[in-house]
Amino acid sequence: MGSFKLGKMTFGSLFKKPETLLYPVQTKTPPAGLKGHVVNDVDRCILCGICMKRCPCSAITVDKAARTWSINRFRCVQCGSCVRECPKDCLTMEPTYTPPAAEKYEDTFEVPDTKKTA
Repeated sequence: MGSFKLGKMTFGSLFKKPETLLYPVQTKTPPAGLKGHVVNDVDRCILCGICMKRCPCSAITVDKAARTWSINRFRCVQCGSCVRECPKDCLTMEPTYTPPAAEKYEDTFEVPDTKKTA
């Protein structure tokens, strides 16, 4: 009796649209409420280090001497603590998936010096 149900399902799927997508070419729309990944607007960043202190998994590193801000996306749990605590609102959660990668890496951004030279 079970083989008839399986045959009906198989025969019915011959005339339907496929359930899968061609991933690199077509992408699914992100679901509502997707937290996504952290994006830093480095032009507004003052390298205060509050985001690094508030990150529960130590995914963010701020180096004031080298003027760099880096994030380990494989360590980040997308909790949004850094976004809520940023005093300049330069961090945002972009509702897209992090691109796939073959190996672990850290995204490092150089923050421009905003001191006025007069």
